[in-house]
Amino acid sequence: QVQLVESGGGLVQAGGSLSLSCAASGRGASITAMNWYRQAPGKQRELVASITSGGSTNYGDSVKGRFTISRDNPKNTVYLQMNSLKPEDTAVYYCNVRGLRALDAWGQGTLVTVSS
Repeated sequence: QVQLVESGGGLVQAGGSLSLSCAASGRGASITAMNWYRQAPGKQRELVASITSGGSTNYGDSVKGRFTISRDNPKNTVYLQMNSLKPEDTAVYYCNVRGLRALDAWGQGTLVTVSS
């Protein structure tokens, strides 16, 4: 299996920036896609951003132009740089990796709170 350790998050004022990271250990060689999801209170979990092993990225409409996902393949680490944060970005952010042999692992989640 793959274990994910997230770091970053916290409290920031609107317009500020935060950075998240997620390091994967275990079956790192099986990882293809690395993703960030978020879940706000009372809402469904939604995809924030994803990145493939080749570096192709995809973003949710609400974060395009403000968030940047990147990864360090040798370190099996994915990052999420969040700029121009808005109160509606407040949520628990989850790291997710998918890959070979039905790999689908989730991090424990990290809270991001954006105050107005």
